[in-house]
Amino acid sequence: MNPGYPTEAYPAEAVALQASGNDGFHGQPGGPRVVQHTTVNILSEPQKDHLVWSLCSFVYANVCCLGLAALVFSVKARDQKMVGDLAGARSYASTARSLNIVAMVLISLIILGYIISIIVVSVKASHYTRYGPY
Repeated sequence: MNPGYPTEAYPAEAVALQASGNDGFHGQPGGPRVVQHTTVNILSEPQKDHLVWSLCSFVYANVCCLGLAALVFSVKARDQKMVGDLAGARSYASTARSLNIVAMVLISLIILGYIISIIVVSVKASHYTRYGPY
């Protein structure tokens, strides 16, 4: 969120100029003119739906189907964002983010345990080949 920019819309106004006569614009009659202002609403930050992260979790880290659940919630968040329901999109995106974090932590622990078990087995095997079984 960017606090420097307001998120509410400003109404467009028509302002009459205080000029009399022709101001040098050829072909236009003299008298008051109306200037229309265009209002541009800039949203501070679009809601993230974490779809790419969920796809990576689904393909590479689908522990206990958490990647699939995160992908479903990411798609729901994107659908809610397209409909215009930002509160619903925020809720679904938050759930998808939490599921992605849990999936990444679990897959990291599994990979770490696998590496540790390979190291332990290789140390035991080298000890067995050097000194024998007893």
